[in-house]
Amino acid sequence: MPLQKMLLLKHAPTVTINPEFIDLGSQAYEDTYGRMRSLVQAKSLNDQIWLLEHSPVFTLGTAADPSHVLNPGSIPVIQTDRGGEVTFHGPGQLVIYFLLNIQLKTMGPKTLVSNLQRLIQNILQKYRIESSFVEGAPGVYVEDKKIASIGLRISKGKSYHGISINVDMDLKPFSLINPCGYEGLEVTQISDFDSNVTLEDVKSVAIKEIQTIFS
Repeated sequence: MPLQKMLLLKHAPTVTINPEFIDLGSQAYEDTYGRMRSLVQAKSLNDQIWLLEHSPVFTLGTAADPSHVLNPGSIPVIQTDRGGEVTFHGPGQLVIYFLLNIQLKTMGPKTLVSNLQRLIQNILQKYRIESSFVEGAPGVYVEDKKIASIGLRISKGKSYHGISINVDMDLKPFSLINPCGYEGLEVTQISDFDSNVTLEDVKSVAIKEIQTIFS
């Protein structure tokens, strides 16, 4: 499957946010999903960024074709309202959810996505990993292998869902789906390049980079 690479050539406009960072540890996906929806449906939203990992789960975005879930076995499959196709979440993957009132900051969806792509690239650079983007396939790639996903929902000027970065996890479940709807798409993770990496390390790097990009 040929994939056309797109390198980020210029930075997106920087928008200032002062969010509360919340480390949720390990969470079941359905519980977290319900909490996100409740918060963004409220009249006011205090900006929050959640850092966590999920129990094994396949999630379908609004553009997902269920046929891309090939053989889920005992892993739950959950339909969501985020953008994008099918992906896998599991232990050892860092998930970061961005619950932000982007309307108050005059930040459009394209600016938010560009900033999240730059965030992921900056995190990977800390581990000396060079990455790129692929046209029509949101996320971040290392040599045509996907290492991070982006899936958002904007509702009444508020964002939720976010990004996932493969850190040090069991990648086998990705073979049970067509990741992001692409047959044969391979995945990779930070531990393939740095065997000493830990999820806690990447969390710390991510918080610093978020503060830099959005400050």
